[in-house]
Amino acid sequence: MEVRFRTRTLQKQYEVSAEAIQAYGEPVARKYILRVGIIKSARDIEELKRMPSLRCHALKGDRKGFWAINLTGFHRLIFTLEGKRLEITRIEEVSKHYDD
Repeated sequence: MEVRFRTRTLQKQYEVSAEAIQAYGEPVARKYILRVGIIKSARDIEELKRMPSLRCHALKGDRKGFWAINLTGFHRLIFTLEGKRLEITRIEEVSKHYDD
C-alpha cells in the first residue's frame, strides 16, 4: 500500500526515530515505525486484518471510516483508506486509547 501522512510531523516521526521517541516514548515509537512499515508492505486491508498481533479493526461511532491497529496496550495507530481499491493508507494519528 502507498502510505501518506495527515501531517508533516507524523511523517517526520516515521522517518526520524528520535522524533517519534521524543513524542511517544521508546516503546510506542518503535511500534509506530514498525507498524507503518507493515502497512506499507501489505497488499490490502484484508492482509492487515489477518495479522492477529495488529488487532486491525474498523472504528465505530464518530470515528466511522477510520481504522486502528494496536501499538501497545494503551496506544493505537489510526488510519484511513483511500482509492477505489483501498490501496492508499493515510496515517491520521497515534492515539492513547484509554484514559488513565
